Amino acid sequence: MSILVDKKTRVLIQGITGHEGARACREMLSYGTRVLAGVTPGKGGRKIEGVPVYDGIREAILRHPGINTSLIAVPALFVRDAAAEAIKNKISLINILTEHVTVRDSAWIVARSRSRGVRVVGPSSVGIISPGKGKVGSIGSSAVEKKIFSPGPVGIISKSGGMTAEIGVLLTRAGIGQSTAVGIGGDPIIGSDFADLLTLFERDPATQAVVLFGEVGGSYEEEAARLISQRKFTKPVVAIIAGYFTKDIAPATVLGHAGAIVSRGRGGYYSKVLALKKAGVHVASTLEDIPKIIKSILRL
Repeated sequence: MSILVDKKTRVLIQGITGHEGARACREMLSYGTRVLAGVTPGKGGRKIEGVPVYDGIREAILRHPGINTSLIAVPALFVRDAAAEAIKNKISLINILTEHVTVRDSAWIVARSRSRGVRVVGPSSVGIISPGKGKVGSIGSSAVEKKIFSPGPVGIISKSGGMTAEIGVLLTRAGIGQSTAVGIGGDPIIGSDFADLLTLFERDPATQAVVLFGEVGGSYEEEAARLISQRKFTKPVVAIIAGYFTKDIAPATVLGHAGAIVSRGRGGYYSKVLALKKAGVHVASTLEDIPKIIKSILRL
């Protein structure tokens, strides 16, 4: 099995006629994902990579009732409206590729989606891949995904899109496959955090362990540690936290991702590492340590 994406995933791309939407469409089709339709207001009737384009989601769903996932690749200014349309039409999974979405819009999207029982991954998400089954977004690029990701028992949850792929390739080269890899995005407010997805991986019989890639800023890593401490996630976890160098940086400094802001007493490198270790998580010092720890834990 896997989480979020499988062979039953049927995708609609909002913003399919834009550069990012069209590229994601090509990559998903190349991987075998079923992309049924695209939506760009005012551009209905076109085709992108053979995928029909509609002016709105309602029309797309009427023509393709199997749609259950939306990839949002519209400019940041229009993400809230795009998400609202997808939620209104009861699409169960929304993956937001777009970066630079305002905190206010992200907060609205998260609140509205949760009140309607819709799962959101992102904003600023590179995508989701369940190796051998399907992918949503640009995760793993195009021609190289099969060398980066491979089917197996380890889940990946990462704030960084690039590090999602880096961890995937390190595991694959070590002969360790993955059940599902998810780029959750590095923004201050995101639809699905570490704890949310650990809860899904707990219920997935195909996942035997999970790798987390975290960063300084926010409290998502600490919340994951709390979940694990409460025994609400019982499988082995290996984590790596980027940002060791920040120990000497002034509070409130923004570092890379929008969510990487260290405040006094909160979000720092040591607070995250300490919380995770206290919860029993195996914290790796380097990326290269991750496959070694996984092999030891799973006795591979």
